[in-house]
Amino acid sequence: MWVQGEKIAALLIAFFAVIAPALQIGFLLAILLAVRRPPAPRWVGTLLRWVEIAGSWSMVEVMMLGILVSLVKIAALARVVPGVGIFAVGGLILLLAAMSSSFDPREAWSRVRWANGEEPQRALPSAGKNAAEAGR
Repeated sequence: MWVQGEKIAALLIAFFAVIAPALQIGFLLAILLAVRRPPAPRWVGTLLRWVEIAGSWSMVEVMMLGILVSLVKIAALARVVPGVGIFAVGGLILLLAAMSSSFDPREAWSRVRWANGEEPQRALPSAGKNAAEAGR
């Protein structure tokens, strides 16, 4: 697209299909490495906010749907041989889905050092409502 003069469309596709997913993966990797030993540095809180933004702009699923529709439409006109790229995009979609389902941002937030320099307080496990009811 870039060579054919469609520079704006090429930039948009590059951002939504390549840059935003790469940022999401990079942010999550940095967050997970930083929260391994609590308290996590303050910059982890900023990355936790940015990973939400990058995830909402990542349009990999829409791109995969567009690829599949175009492959079906063009199959009547030409011989279609899906190459390694379609499998790489499928693997990226599976990776992003696995990351989204297994990542718990509340656990990461509980390890972030607060802006005033205090370490996060660890909540003691308690029965809460059940303990209050048992005392009645």
